[in-house]
Amino acid sequence: MTVATSADPVGTLETALAHAGRLLAAEPSMARAQAQEILRVVPDHPQALLIQGLAASRLSDGPAALKALERAVAVAPNYPPAWLALADQRRLAGDAAGADLAYDRHIQASARDPELVAAATALVDQQLAVAERLLRDILKRRPTDVAAIRMLAEVAARLGRYEDAEMLLGRCLELAPGFTAARHNLAAVLHRHNKPMEALAEVDRLLAADPGSASYQLLKAAILGRVGEYQGAIALYEAVLAGYPTQPKIWMSYGHALKTVGRQAEAVAAYRRCVALQPAFGEAWWSLANLKTVQFSDEDLGIMRREAGRGDLEAEDRLHLEYALGKALEDRAEDEAAFGHYAAGAAIRREQLRYDRDDNTRHMRRSKALFTPGFFAERAGTGAPAADPIFVIGLPRSGSTLIEQILSSHSQVEGTQELPDIISIARRLGRAEGRESAYPEVLAELSPKALRELGEEYLARAAVHRKLGRAFFIDKMPNNFAHLGLICLILPNAKIVDARRHPLGCCFSGFKQHFAQGQGFTYNLTDIGRYYADYVELMAHFDAVLPGRVHRVIYEQMVADPEAETRRLLDHCGLPFEEGCLRFYENDRAVRTASSEQVRQPIFRDAADHWRRFEPWLDPLKASLGPVLDHYPEAPAYPA
Repeated sequence: MTVATSADPVGTLETALAHAGRLLAAEPSMARAQAQEILRVVPDHPQALLIQGLAASRLSDGPAALKALERAVAVAPNYPPAWLALADQRRLAGDAAGADLAYDRHIQASARDPELVAAATALVDQQLAVAERLLRDILKRRPTDVAAIRMLAEVAARLGRYEDAEMLLGRCLELAPGFTAARHNLAAVLHRHNKPMEALAEVDRLLAADPGSASYQLLKAAILGRVGEYQGAIALYEAVLAGYPTQPKIWMSYGHALKTVGRQAEAVAAYRRCVALQPAFGEAWWSLANLKTVQFSDEDLGIMRREAGRGDLEAEDRLHLEYALGKALEDRAEDEAAFGHYAAGAAIRREQLRYDRDDNTRHMRRSKALFTPGFFAERAGTGAPAADPIFVIGLPRSGSTLIEQILSSHSQVEGTQELPDIISIARRLGRAEGRESAYPEVLAELSPKALRELGEEYLARAAVHRKLGRAFFIDKMPNNFAHLGLICLILPNAKIVDARRHPLGCCFSGFKQHFAQGQGFTYNLTDIGRYYADYVELMAHFDAVLPGRVHRVIYEQMVADPEAETRRLLDHCGLPFEEGCLRFYENDRAVRTASSEQVRQPIFRDAADHWRRFEPWLDPLKASLGPVLDHYPEAPAYPA
């Protein structure tokens, strides 16, 4: 092969680059070799780096593709094709935030309009308020500028204003139906906004035009997982991995889906493949630990310690490795060291969050003030009359998954998952008329018609998760306890079960558990103790205001006498006793929570007191729990 020389620097180089480009589709290995030869003679040539990266991607060498493309944009920051290719490669690798950033840089590099360039630059720099102001100014003068509309939708999505983002992207596609980047954004926004069926419709349109797109397949797999279509999600992950077997994040997502349907050995193999490809991938190590059944070897421990000791480790990998090391050492009965790792991981996550324990206490007190006996008496008979839902509420790690598994083993009950719909409705109500703090007081302003419509909206949202045609279904979102007043108003005939566990056992179990999202109160012992105490006080209030409305299951009592407690639970739900409920561990339904493997086994009675091994380090938790700790399983007496 010949490339440019000092005697003929242009023509031969252009010929070589053109030849390499033509080889990409049919002979990526030859294209890669051609690009490498060009780079040997002309180091850091942006177009050659781009071809090298694209060829590596087609050859399923994700790390090499990323390295080449990141080098291309480093040496040519205004080279649009390299930014676009990098965005695609990052999305394929599971780095959604990095992909969005690269796409913004692609727009910035592509745009000839200096105003769009300025807005894109603000987006890249995370100056969202500046970007929003610039884009709104552009759209006042050019209301059909689809590039500006898409960028404004990106601003809205990053701010969590998904309804605004959805509306803007809809307008974008109305003006330019072939704008595939906007349709991809819309599918992702709908997915994040808990509109899975709408998201599926959009991603299916994308796949109809480009059925081989790994990005579209991965998004569809994530959406299918959201609605419980795990077999379809698994098939898509397998299809993508056949073409891209060296992408660790796809192996991890595949492992999550396998774990959920009970294919544990295959899930372990997927996670193992992930850490083999990327030993510093903390979330994959934590995923292995989080199965609660994997025993780490000395070699595993050595690798995790080595990677955790790296100075260049990302915070996300470090915190996951800390949690995984904590679990590994806990299994070896090295409790003090294990606690140190749990605390280190929690401290990293707590630093990243804007959780304020006082906000939760204020919400509890405002709820107590609003939800009086008279308040409910005035609204008797309102809401949607359906009795289908069974809400299992409480704190995470309180035994709620066990209750769900027992109930879903009944012939009339279907287990779904932790549905986000009540929380979504509450958040929307809280933004009523622009008043960020309108909830829960806004509930007092709702008409009987509005309350019924909200109940019907919840049932319609939940319907997508109901696959078996059973009379009742379970919503196991534990945090719904904070919205018990809303539930009682819009679904007055729903059954409510409160899962409660010893405060030290529940809170420490939550503290050492890294949650995929939410649960910001679990990363500090004082925070979690306050949260538990607020929860007990709020539930005591509802026990007084609506006697008998909530059935409480004490975890330790369920463990000590499963049959008696199961009979009481079924009685509350209006269900006849079935022996299958005592053999819940034979139920092969999909389980998404951290207890997924534990509830596939019979009850182990020694688990209830496991927290006692760590009691020497729980003094901050005890102090924040206050009298709640002394009165368990009862609640202290609270002032009216």
